[in-house]
Amino acid sequence: MRQRILPQTALISLLIAAALSSGCSSVQPWLKPYERARLADPVMNPAANPAADNYMHHVHQAREAMRGAEGSAGGGCGCN
Repeated sequence: MRQRILPQTALISLLIAAALSSGCSSVQPWLKPYERARLADPVMNPAANPAADNYMHHVHQAREAMRGAEGSAGGGCGCN
């Protein structure tokens, strides 16, 4: 009985030590500071071309089966 308790205690101690040591690590940002300038590029703006933006709204409204689909609550079924 004593032999079985010792490995279980060692395993639990090891798991607790691993959990506590991982809390000290820092989270790295996804983007480097020099890569963030690309997000402000006008090419990344989906509404850069008004004609294309109006067309996409039209397609979205047709797929939703209702008018005013962007920004309103509910779906095409008429429920809230």
